[in-house]
Amino acid sequence: MRNSLIRKSEAGQTVQIHPVTPETLDAVLETLGATAKSWVSLNGYSAAEGTSLVVPAGEGGQAAVLFGTSAEALPQAFALGGLASSLPAGDYELAQPFPDPEQALLGFALSSYRFTRYRKNSASQPRLVVPEGVDIDRIQAILDGVAIARDLINTPSNDMGPEELAAAISKVFEANGGKGSVIVGDDLLAQGFPMVHAVGRASDRAPRLADFTWGDENAPKVTLVGKGVVFDTGGLDIKPSSSMLLMKKDMGGAANVLGLASMIMAAKLPVRLRVIVPCVENAISGNAFRPGDILPSRKGITVEIGNTDAEGRLVLGDALALADEESPELLIDMATLTGAARVALGPDLPPFYTHDEDLAEEIALVSEASADPLWRLPLWQPYMKYLDSKIADINHVNTSGAGFAGSITAALFLSRFVENAGSWVHFDIFGWTPIERAGKPAGGEAQGIRCLFDLLSERYPAAK
Repeated sequence: MRNSLIRKSEAGQTVQIHPVTPETLDAVLETLGATAKSWVSLNGYSAAEGTSLVVPAGEGGQAAVLFGTSAEALPQAFALGGLASSLPAGDYELAQPFPDPEQALLGFALSSYRFTRYRKNSASQPRLVVPEGVDIDRIQAILDGVAIARDLINTPSNDMGPEELAAAISKVFEANGGKGSVIVGDDLLAQGFPMVHAVGRASDRAPRLADFTWGDENAPKVTLVGKGVVFDTGGLDIKPSSSMLLMKKDMGGAANVLGLASMIMAAKLPVRLRVIVPCVENAISGNAFRPGDILPSRKGITVEIGNTDAEGRLVLGDALALADEESPELLIDMATLTGAARVALGPDLPPFYTHDEDLAEEIALVSEASADPLWRLPLWQPYMKYLDSKIADINHVNTSGAGFAGSITAALFLSRFVENAGSWVHFDIFGWTPIERAGKPAGGEAQGIRCLFDLLSERYPAAK
């Protein structure tokens, strides 16, 4: 994916891409010559939005790509994404400046992603020249982070267990000079992570908690927590088969925070970065945790289990409590947490939750500017009563019997484990693109992290 963008000095002979509309097509053809006019006529090309045509070079002319668009569509992010799969191999450049060149380049490059671990794709792909004045290193950092998230999510659970996920986190941090540790198996109990242990103990692949840091210890503390459930059977409240088919993506929160961490480290943002990921498999065996169990937590809150298929918020509770203990300036968690979020907002628009009004406004503005859609939902305190338990401090699922506000009540549960952080924000992501479109190949997806990288880059600008 990163190889789909090149500097001008790296390009061979390039072919120019011309955005055209039905109204401007004739004027552009005048500049390309008679062969181009004949070729367009022969192919019946009308510059319909989203269509493209490669025009061969003729006598006195030049090869070109015509890309159908409109005045409304051209400024849209990822408008060029469709060209990444339709153009033949070769080097291309934009014939005119785009309203947002970074987004145009990202659209092309993000569409070039291929997951090749199990089925190789040896076909050469087109490459797009990065115009002068555009920071290619920044774009490459974004692409690398997105690729990390997509690759991890797309990897099936037989090759992405708790150990492999923790190893992937270690590899990214070690490559950037970071350091950390991984707590494994029964050591989780000894070191105060009872809910992580309870969720993961039924698997023959031991649960673990990865905790890694990078950057100046005296810099502002930014901590990322990701849900790392490598596969979710539902536990004793077992899922139907159809609901398990995509459960390899239940570690999408972990994949996304690692992708974001990669961007932060590549850009050398002046922060003290910490990433905490509970890595578990929610499996079924004789020692699986049960509905009705009461679990202790790192925070000291006792939790009644209402449904073993709501395991993500349990492991996040312990991880958030650990993160909160050092009072980070900004605490971010990401998780493929609830189906309710998808019912409310669909697969492409993850909700986020925060008490910080200024942060919420900042996320909304940067989300729109970065074409990384997010939508705020409320931490509606009256719904906290849905989590009441008669025998523990809290139940971890809605006990009202109505099944309302599933994403909100999950966020409210997590909020009980955060009290010291300067700001906290929770993202309930899907981590998957069900239908391919420009910039978003079908499969594992990075959601929210381009927005957060832009936000953090503005808050903590790197030294020039």
